[in-house]
Amino acid sequence: MAQILIVEDDPGIRGALIRGLGERGHAVDSAPTAMAGLENAVAKRPDLVVLDLGLPDMDGATMLRMLRGASSVPVIVATARDDEAEIVAVLDAGADDYLVKPFAAAQLDARIRAVLRRLGDGAPDPTVVVGGLSVDPRSRRAVLDGTELELTPREFDLLHHLAARADQVVSKRELVTEVWQQPYGGADKTVDVHLSWLRRKLGETAQQARYLHSVRGVGIRLSAPRGDG
Repeated sequence: MAQILIVEDDPGIRGALIRGLGERGHAVDSAPTAMAGLENAVAKRPDLVVLDLGLPDMDGATMLRMLRGASSVPVIVATARDDEAEIVAVLDAGADDYLVKPFAAAQLDARIRAVLRRLGDGAPDPTVVVGGLSVDPRSRRAVLDGTELELTPREFDLLHHLAARADQVVSKRELVTEVWQQPYGGADKTVDVHLSWLRRKLGETAQQARYLHSVRGVGIRLSAPRGDG
C-alpha cells in the first residue's frame, strides 16, 4: 500500500480518484489547491503525488518546481493538457510521469505502481564512472573532468541511463520508454533535442563526439574518449 497525495481542484474528479485508488489498496489524502498540496507534501511526506496543472491559486507546473526545491517525492502529472511541448517541459521540471485526462483509476494505479517499482525501495545504484565523467544517482550530481555539470532533471536521467550502459548502443525507443516513461511513437525529435543539449554541456558536438556517439539507424552509445580509463 502506498500513501498517495492527490492535488486536484475539481471535487468530482478528486472524489473519484480517492475512491478508485482507495479500492486498490492505497491510503489517499487530497488537497484542492497548490499551496495546500505543498504544505501536505512537505509535512506528511507521501509516497507519491498526483498533480493537476490547472489549479486555482497557482499553476501546477509552478508548484512542481517549488516542490522539487524541498522534496524528491515522485510526481505524476494528471491533467487535460496534451500539448507535447508542455509535456516535455513538465517532465524536465521533475515530473516522473504524465497522464492525460480523461483516464480511469485503474490506469492511474498502474502508473503509480510502475513509478514506485522503477524507483524501488532499495539503495540507489552506485556512482557510474566512464573516463573523466562520473554520475552519482544518489546526489544526482554529474562531474566531468572535475567540474560539476549543470543538468536539468531530464538531462541527468538521460546521462545516467546512457552511462550505466557504457559502450552499449541504446535505441531511441528504449530512451523514450525508460527515461521519458512514454509509449514510443514519433518522439525521436524530443530525444534528439535533449541529446543536443547534453552534448553541449559535455563540451562536444555530434560531428566531434567525445562521449556521445550516434550509431546511424540504431541509437546512441556513451563511451570514454580514447586514452581515458
